[in-house]
Amino acid sequence: MAPTPTIRQVARLLNTQPSQDGDGVKIQRLHDFGGGLDPFLMLDELASDQPDDYIGGFPPHPHRGIQTLTYVINGGLTHEDHLGHSSTIHPGDAQWMHTGRGIIHSEMPLTDHRGLHAFQLWLNLAAKDKLSEATYRDVRADEMPGLSGKDACLTALGGHWQTLAGDSVAGPLSQLAGQGGVAHARLDAGGELALVNHATTLLVYVFAGSLEVGGTRVEKGQLARLGGGEALRLTSAEGGQALLLAGEPHGEPIAHYGPFVMNRQDELEQALRDYRDGTLTD
Repeated sequence: MAPTPTIRQVARLLNTQPSQDGDGVKIQRLHDFGGGLDPFLMLDELASDQPDDYIGGFPPHPHRGIQTLTYVINGGLTHEDHLGHSSTIHPGDAQWMHTGRGIIHSEMPLTDHRGLHAFQLWLNLAAKDKLSEATYRDVRADEMPGLSGKDACLTALGGHWQTLAGDSVAGPLSQLAGQGGVAHARLDAGGELALVNHATTLLVYVFAGSLEVGGTRVEKGQLARLGGGEALRLTSAEGGQALLLAGEPHGEPIAHYGPFVMNRQDELEQALRDYRDGTLTD
Protein backbone atom coordinates (compact mmCIF):
# COMPACT_ATOMS: atom_id res chain seq x y z
CA MET A 1 0.00 0.00 0.00
CA ALA A 2 1.32 3.45 -0.96
CA PRO A 3 2.02 5.81 1.95
CA THR A 4 -0.51 8.57 2.59
CA PRO A 5 0.70 11.89 1.08
CA THR A 6 1.82 14.54 3.57
CA ILE A 7 -0.75 17.35 3.68
CA ARG A 8 0.76 20.79 3.15
CA GLN A 9 0.12 23.29 5.96
CA VAL A 10 -0.29 27.07 5.93
CA ALA A 11 3.06 28.76 6.54
CA ARG A 12 2.00 32.38 6.01
CA LEU A 13 -1.24 34.37 5.72
CA LEU A 14 -1.56 37.68 3.85
CA ASN A 15 -4.54 40.04 3.76
CA THR A 16 -5.63 42.07 0.76
CA GLN A 17 -5.32 45.84 0.96
CA PRO A 18 -7.63 48.38 -0.73
CA SER A 19 -5.98 50.28 -3.56
CA GLN A 20 -6.69 52.12 -6.80
CA ASP A 21 -5.18 51.78 -10.24
CA GLY A 22 -5.86 52.87 -13.81
CA ASP A 23 -8.51 55.57 -14.02
CA GLY A 24 -9.62 55.33 -10.39
CA VAL A 25 -10.48 51.61 -10.43
CA LYS A 26 -10.98 50.32 -6.90
CA ILE A 27 -9.22 47.02 -6.24
CA GLN A 28 -8.15 44.71 -3.45
CA ARG A 29 -4.44 43.99 -3.84
CA LEU A 30 -1.88 41.49 -2.62
CA HIS A 31 1.75 41.90 -3.62
CA ASP A 32 5.27 40.89 -2.69
CA PHE A 33 8.08 42.28 -4.86
CA GLY A 34 10.67 40.96 -2.42
CA GLY A 35 10.50 37.40 -3.71
CA GLY A 36 8.27 35.98 -0.98
CA LEU A 37 5.74 34.63 -3.52
CA ASP A 38 8.24 33.92 -6.34
CA PRO A 39 7.43 33.47 -9.24
CA PHE A 40 4.23 35.42 -8.46
CA LEU A 41 4.36 39.16 -7.82
CA MET A 42 0.86 40.54 -7.39
CA LEU A 43 -2.80 39.60 -7.38
CA ASP A 44 -5.54 42.21 -7.89
CA GLU A 45 -9.22 41.52 -7.32
CA LEU A 46 -11.80 43.84 -8.91
CA ALA A 47 -15.21 43.22 -7.38
CA SER A 48 -18.02 45.77 -7.33
CA ASP A 49 -21.62 46.21 -8.40
CA GLN A 50 -21.12 50.02 -8.52
CA PRO A 51 -19.97 51.16 -11.99
CA ASP A 52 -18.25 54.25 -10.58
CA ASP A 53 -15.78 51.90 -8.85
CA TYR A 54 -14.38 50.55 -12.12
CA ILE A 55 -15.89 52.11 -15.25
CA GLY A 56 -12.82 54.29 -15.94
CA GLY A 57 -10.85 51.11 -16.61
CA PHE A 58 -7.16 51.01 -17.44
CA PRO A 59 -6.27 53.37 -20.32
CA PRO A 60 -3.15 52.65 -22.42
CA HIS A 61 -0.08 51.90 -20.28
CA PRO A 62 3.23 50.04 -20.68
CA HIS A 63 4.72 46.87 -19.19
CA ARG A 64 8.07 45.14 -19.36
CA GLY A 65 9.43 42.01 -17.69
CA ILE A 66 6.25 40.24 -16.55
CA GLN A 67 3.35 38.08 -17.61
CA THR A 68 -0.26 38.79 -16.65
CA LEU A 69 -3.21 36.43 -16.39
CA THR A 70 -6.66 38.04 -16.19
CA TYR A 71 -9.72 35.96 -15.24
CA VAL A 72 -13.35 37.12 -15.26
CA ILE A 73 -16.13 35.91 -12.94
CA ASN A 74 -18.78 38.57 -13.77
CA GLY A 75 -18.83 41.29 -16.43
CA GLY A 76 -15.95 41.43 -18.88
CA LEU A 77 -12.80 43.22 -20.05
CA THR A 78 -11.75 44.41 -23.50
CA HIS A 79 -8.03 44.32 -24.27
CA GLU A 80 -6.26 46.34 -26.98
CA ASP A 81 -2.51 46.64 -27.51
CA HIS A 82 0.15 48.09 -29.83
CA LEU A 83 0.49 44.70 -31.57
CA GLY A 84 -3.03 45.05 -32.96
CA HIS A 85 -4.76 42.61 -30.63
CA SER A 86 -8.32 43.51 -29.73
CA SER A 87 -10.59 41.08 -27.92
CA THR A 88 -13.06 40.80 -25.06
CA ILE A 89 -13.30 38.18 -22.35
CA HIS A 90 -16.55 37.31 -20.59
CA PRO A 91 -17.43 35.29 -17.46
CA GLY A 92 -15.25 32.19 -17.23
CA ASP A 93 -12.71 33.44 -19.81
CA ALA A 94 -9.08 34.44 -19.28
CA GLN A 95 -6.44 36.54 -21.04
CA TRP A 96 -2.73 35.79 -20.92
CA MET A 97 -0.15 38.42 -21.80
CA HIS A 98 3.61 37.92 -22.09
CA THR A 99 5.00 41.44 -22.04
CA GLY A 100 8.64 40.50 -22.61
CA ARG A 101 10.61 43.54 -23.82
CA GLY A 102 7.55 45.71 -23.87
CA ILE A 103 3.87 46.04 -24.58
CA ILE A 104 1.46 48.98 -24.43
CA HIS A 105 -2.14 47.98 -23.81
CA SER A 106 -5.46 49.04 -22.35
CA GLU A 107 -8.13 47.12 -20.47
CA MET A 108 -11.63 48.54 -20.40
CA PRO A 109 -14.43 46.99 -18.33
CA LEU A 110 -17.82 45.68 -19.30
CA THR A 111 -20.57 45.15 -16.78
CA ASP A 112 -23.50 42.81 -16.32
CA HIS A 113 -26.37 42.83 -13.82
CA ARG A 114 -23.92 41.70 -11.11
CA GLY A 115 -21.31 44.34 -11.91
CA LEU A 116 -17.66 43.43 -12.47
CA HIS A 117 -15.68 40.69 -10.73
CA ALA A 118 -12.27 39.83 -12.16
CA PHE A 119 -8.71 39.04 -11.15
CA GLN A 120 -5.33 39.97 -12.57
CA LEU A 121 -2.24 38.02 -11.62
CA TRP A 122 1.33 39.19 -12.28
CA LEU A 123 4.08 36.61 -12.78
CA ASN A 124 7.75 37.51 -12.92
CA LEU A 125 9.74 36.60 -16.01
CA ALA A 126 13.13 34.97 -15.62
CA ALA A 127 16.08 37.20 -16.51
CA LYS A 128 16.64 35.33 -19.78
CA ASP A 129 13.08 36.17 -20.89
CA LYS A 130 12.83 39.80 -19.78
CA LEU A 131 13.57 41.17 -23.27
CA SER A 132 11.83 38.46 -25.28
CA GLU A 133 9.13 39.13 -27.87
CA ALA A 134 5.73 40.17 -26.53
CA THR A 135 2.72 37.98 -27.19
CA TYR A 136 -0.89 37.53 -26.10
CA ARG A 137 -3.66 34.92 -25.99
CA ASP A 138 -7.31 34.57 -24.96
CA VAL A 139 -8.46 31.39 -23.21
CA ARG A 140 -12.17 30.66 -23.40
CA ALA A 141 -14.13 28.97 -20.62
CA ASP A 142 -14.86 25.90 -22.73
CA GLU A 143 -11.11 25.32 -23.18
CA MET A 144 -10.54 24.95 -19.43
CA PRO A 145 -10.83 21.41 -18.09
CA GLY A 146 -13.10 20.92 -15.10
CA LEU A 147 -13.09 18.01 -12.70
CA SER A 148 -15.49 16.83 -10.06
CA GLY A 149 -15.90 13.49 -8.35
CA LYS A 150 -12.68 11.47 -8.14
CA ASP A 151 -9.55 11.38 -10.32
CA ALA A 152 -6.22 9.60 -9.95
CA CYS A 153 -4.69 12.62 -8.21
CA LEU A 154 -7.77 14.62 -7.22
CA THR A 155 -10.65 14.10 -4.83
CA ALA A 156 -13.54 16.49 -5.32
CA LEU A 157 -16.46 15.68 -3.06
CA GLY A 158 -19.00 18.48 -3.01
CA GLY A 159 -16.57 20.57 -5.01
CA HIS A 160 -15.35 21.49 -8.48
CA TRP A 161 -11.91 22.29 -9.89
CA GLN A 162 -11.29 24.21 -13.12
CA THR A 163 -7.78 24.69 -14.50
CA LEU A 164 -6.89 27.93 -16.27
CA ALA A 165 -3.22 27.14 -16.77
CA GLY A 166 -0.49 24.69 -15.81
CA ASP A 167 -0.08 20.96 -15.59
CA SER A 168 -1.30 19.97 -12.11
CA VAL A 169 -4.45 19.09 -14.02
CA ALA A 170 -3.71 19.69 -17.70
CA GLY A 171 -4.81 23.21 -18.59
CA PRO A 172 -4.89 25.15 -21.85
CA LEU A 173 -1.91 27.40 -21.02
CA SER A 174 1.50 25.83 -20.51
CA GLN A 175 3.54 29.01 -21.08
CA LEU A 176 3.20 30.62 -17.65
CA ALA A 177 6.46 31.87 -16.19
CA GLY A 178 8.02 29.78 -13.45
CA GLN A 179 6.08 26.68 -14.55
CA GLY A 180 3.05 28.50 -13.20
CA GLY A 181 -0.33 26.90 -12.72
CA VAL A 182 -3.67 28.55 -11.88
CA ALA A 183 -6.98 26.91 -10.97
CA HIS A 184 -10.39 27.96 -9.67
CA ALA A 185 -11.73 25.80 -6.85
CA ARG A 186 -15.36 25.80 -5.66
CA LEU A 187 -16.51 23.94 -2.57
CA ASP A 188 -20.08 23.37 -1.46
CA ALA A 189 -20.88 23.34 2.25
CA GLY A 190 -19.18 20.25 3.63
CA GLY A 191 -17.13 19.83 0.46
CA GLU A 192 -13.56 18.61 0.05
CA LEU A 193 -10.86 18.93 -2.61
CA ALA A 194 -7.54 17.12 -2.44
CA LEU A 195 -4.72 17.19 -4.96
CA VAL A 196 -1.19 15.85 -5.04
CA ASN A 197 1.01 18.91 -5.67
CA HIS A 198 4.77 19.25 -5.16
CA ALA A 199 5.19 22.82 -6.48
CA THR A 200 7.70 24.79 -4.42
CA THR A 201 5.37 27.81 -4.29
CA LEU A 202 1.73 26.93 -3.59
CA LEU A 203 -0.78 29.68 -2.78
CA VAL A 204 -4.51 29.68 -2.02
CA TYR A 205 -6.47 32.94 -2.34
CA VAL A 206 -9.99 32.72 -0.89
CA PHE A 207 -12.43 35.13 -2.50
CA ALA A 208 -15.82 33.78 -1.38
CA GLY A 209 -16.88 32.16 1.88
CA SER A 210 -14.08 30.50 3.81
CA LEU A 211 -11.93 27.38 3.46
CA GLU A 212 -9.90 25.18 5.74
CA VAL A 213 -6.50 24.83 4.07
CA GLY A 214 -4.61 21.93 5.57
CA GLY A 215 -6.73 22.45 8.67
CA THR A 216 -6.19 26.25 8.95
CA ARG A 217 -9.22 28.47 8.41
CA VAL A 218 -8.65 31.02 5.64
CA GLU A 219 -11.20 33.80 5.25
CA LYS A 220 -12.39 35.73 2.23
CA GLY A 221 -9.69 38.22 1.19
CA GLN A 222 -6.81 36.17 2.58
CA LEU A 223 -3.99 34.42 0.74
CA ALA A 224 -2.31 31.40 2.28
CA ARG A 225 1.21 30.38 1.36
CA LEU A 226 1.70 26.69 2.01
CA GLY A 227 4.76 24.97 3.38
CA GLY A 228 6.34 21.75 2.18
CA GLY A 229 4.55 18.48 1.65
CA GLU A 230 2.98 16.38 -1.06
CA ALA A 231 -0.72 17.23 -1.20
CA LEU A 232 -3.13 20.15 -0.97
CA ARG A 233 -6.34 19.55 0.99
CA LEU A 234 -9.22 22.01 1.10
CA THR A 235 -12.42 21.60 3.08
CA SER A 236 -15.26 23.99 3.88
CA ALA A 237 -18.07 23.87 6.41
CA GLU A 238 -20.03 26.69 4.76
CA GLY A 239 -18.76 26.63 1.17
CA GLY A 240 -16.20 28.82 -0.52
CA GLN A 241 -14.19 29.63 -3.61
CA ALA A 242 -10.49 30.18 -4.17
CA LEU A 243 -7.80 30.69 -6.76
CA LEU A 244 -4.95 28.19 -6.46
CA LEU A 245 -1.51 29.27 -7.68
CA ALA A 246 1.46 26.94 -8.10
CA GLY A 247 4.95 27.61 -9.47
CA GLU A 248 8.71 27.33 -9.18
CA PRO A 249 10.77 30.30 -7.93
CA HIS A 250 13.29 31.96 -10.23
CA GLY A 251 15.49 32.81 -7.26
CA GLU A 252 16.69 35.99 -9.01
CA PRO A 253 16.91 39.63 -7.84
CA ILE A 254 13.75 41.68 -8.40
CA ALA A 255 13.81 45.40 -9.25
CA HIS A 256 10.34 46.96 -9.54
CA TYR A 257 9.01 50.36 -10.52
CA GLY A 258 5.34 50.78 -11.50
CA PRO A 259 4.59 48.62 -14.58
CA PHE A 260 8.21 47.49 -15.03
CA VAL A 261 9.84 44.51 -13.30
CA MET A 262 13.49 43.82 -14.01
CA ASN A 263 16.47 42.37 -12.12
CA ARG A 264 18.59 45.48 -11.55
CA GLN A 265 18.07 49.18 -11.00
CA ASP A 266 19.96 50.12 -14.18
CA GLU A 267 17.58 47.89 -16.16
CA LEU A 268 14.62 49.76 -14.68
CA GLU A 269 16.19 53.07 -15.64
CA GLN A 270 16.69 51.75 -19.17
CA ALA A 271 13.04 50.71 -19.36
CA LEU A 272 11.97 54.21 -18.34
CA ARG A 273 14.26 55.78 -20.96
CA ASP A 274 12.96 53.40 -23.62
CA TYR A 275 9.35 54.30 -22.75
CA ARG A 276 10.08 58.04 -22.82
CA ASP A 277 11.96 57.66 -26.13
CA GLY A 278 9.20 55.57 -27.73
CA THR A 279 11.46 52.52 -28.13
CA LEU A 280 10.07 50.29 -25.35
CA THR A 281 8.41 47.93 -27.81
CA ASP A 282 11.08 47.96 -30.55
